[in-house]
Amino acid sequence: MKRRTLPVAAALVATASLLLTACGSGDDGSKDNDKIAGADQGSETPSASASASGAPAEDKPDGVDVSLPKDVVFVFDWDKPKDKNEAAAMDDAANFLRALYRGVNKRTTKDAAITTYATGGALNYANTQINAYIDAGWSVTGTRRHYDATTRSATNGESVEVAFCSDSTKFYAKETKSGKVRKTDPSITDFDYYKIIMVKYPTDTNLWQASKVYVDEKAAKCQ
Repeated sequence: MKRRTLPVAAALVATASLLLTACGSGDDGSKDNDKIAGADQGSETPSASASASGAPAEDKPDGVDVSLPKDVVFVFDWDKPKDKNEAAAMDDAANFLRALYRGVNKRTTKDAAITTYATGGALNYANTQINAYIDAGWSVTGTRRHYDATTRSATNGESVEVAFCSDSTKFYAKETKSGKVRKTDPSITDFDYYKIIMVKYPTDTNLWQASKVYVDEKAAKCQ
């Protein structure tokens, strides 16, 4: 699906494109391998678990429903790192994306999954994206693939950068009222490179929350 820069309130009405753009600074922290942007970002308390919805157990990794509609398929084509914390952070980066698009299709920023898997700048990012879809009268449908993932830990062990490519060539906007799918021809605009800063929730749980999101649009290296 095509994208363009937020704010999108006016643009979304005129085009079938949506941009998942970075919120906040574009600094990805790569100047210092021992420091990760957002490493000092605190975590917010996750909301209470969503009520039982009949979703299979694997859709509730932390007791919170992150299931998506049957016509929305997220593929995470990556290998988990050997480091336990990095593997957990990678899993919850995927859950953050599921939570965001669950909110898009449920048309709410208040779903429990969002406040479980996002905090700080990433929570603002998710809310902005969801509200943009709601204002435009769109949901999503199709398959979105994520691949070529890497992880990098902060020296304090409390933050992990999860970076990966996304392919949205088969992922489309859908009008919520008519159900019409706005298909587009595949192009460079369908490929993005993400860096999500995950922070460890300060309890004995294995929960990690997205705290910052950076996106390089039209990422040729992801084609």
